[in-house]
Amino acid sequence: MQKTSLLDQVRIRIVTHQDLPDLEWDGEYTHFRRLYAQAFLRAQDGHAVLWIADLPDINVIGQLFVQLDSHRNELADGYDRAYIYGFRVRPTFRDQGIGTLLIQTAESDLKERGFHWISLNVGRDNPRARQLYERLGYHVVAAEPGFWSYLDDHGRLREVHEPAWRMEKEISQVQDNSPWKSPPN
Repeated sequence: MQKTSLLDQVRIRIVTHQDLPDLEWDGEYTHFRRLYAQAFLRAQDGHAVLWIADLPDINVIGQLFVQLDSHRNELADGYDRAYIYGFRVRPTFRDQGIGTLLIQTAESDLKERGFHWISLNVGRDNPRARQLYERLGYHVVAAEPGFWSYLDDHGRLREVHEPAWRMEKEISQVQDNSPWKSPPN
């Protein structure tokens, strides 16, 4: 009898409205409730894609959000470059390939949509995440000051300072089929 691995049981899928409470991870991320609702609306409008990893009979064990466009074109410009954020895997499920599977799913989807670059930020104090991204082909391109703010679940403004490294990866080669391009020698 062949043993089934945990990774074989993981299902990667698009977030539904019913999944929003599960993104709070049993209260750990309740303060992001409004951010999750806004991200879901952006996804409904075609400006984002929200992915989750789940297991049979277990709620969300991982998540990854993709912003397709942004006011910061160096992160996401709506046609060539997209931005990964909100990426996490529950601690008990880390180091089992779930994060890699989430990223690879997002990359495949973005390739199908015609995107060529993915950018993301990784906390300067998170070397394990940076190692994962580097193993998957991302490289540091800039330092990010990491100042941002949001309204929490009680409507209070929260200001965050998370210095980060901006990383990027080319996910598909751009074909230049222009007639004036010289053929290779």
